[in-house]
Amino acid sequence: MNAALPIPFDVRLMNATAAALLTAFALATLAALAVAAANHGLFAITAITVTGDTTHSNALTLRANVVPKLGGSFLTLDLARAQQAFEAVPWVRRAVVRREFPNRLKVVLQEHQAVALWGPESESRLLNAQAEVFEANAGEVEHQDLPRLGGPPGQEPQVLAMYRRLQPMFDLLDLSLDQLDLSGRGSWIARLDSGAVIEIGRGSDDEVSARIDRFLKTLTQVTARYQRRPDSVETADLRHADGYAMRLRGVRTTVVDGKKK
Repeated sequence: MNAALPIPFDVRLMNATAAALLTAFALATLAALAVAAANHGLFAITAITVTGDTTHSNALTLRANVVPKLGGSFLTLDLARAQQAFEAVPWVRRAVVRREFPNRLKVVLQEHQAVALWGPESESRLLNAQAEVFEANAGEVEHQDLPRLGGPPGQEPQVLAMYRRLQPMFDLLDLSLDQLDLSGRGSWIARLDSGAVIEIGRGSDDEVSARIDRFLKTLTQVTARYQRRPDSVETADLRHADGYAMRLRGVRTTVVDGKKK
């Protein structure tokens, strides 16, 4: 009877090494084939369907700004990077990118809804309905008569909220709040469509609102005393504890020869 002899350790080690190398080679070969197949022309992206908000994002704009950044095939495309490429286009706030078998992309866009111009007139920044600042061609919204708002970085929500609170109050007198600014020290200043500049001052939202309410409730009575309308106000200073100072267009209140003009 023949007894089986044990395989020497060095032989077993050699066999194991050979098997491991063969497995690694096979896996590398399969990976290379998979990559080659994934990048084969059969899986090239042939069409991109864009839906959602496309008022400012036409096909030419997207083709010029996005397509060159979409590297890879249908299978290898990085969807997160593709989303970033779409969201880098002016006016695009959000983009959802999905694969659509066998070789198409489906994109749903959400555009910024501009509600105000933001910052100095020399800049082209806009503010959307979510109080987010974005860069775009401000000339595209000139016909919308948007107000111009301004304030320190990070205070966009506060400024927009204050504008939304004050504008209906001016509407009652057919006045339009064209500009509202918050200084770095927390002081508010408003400019109306009539050209009036109103110094509101500092305070809580309720205090600021109360000053405007007091001013507007007495404005018609005060201007009527001088045969003027509310839109004749040139400047108003509401930073007084018990009242306000005001200058009316065409009205002088200086003393000349002992008489008030």
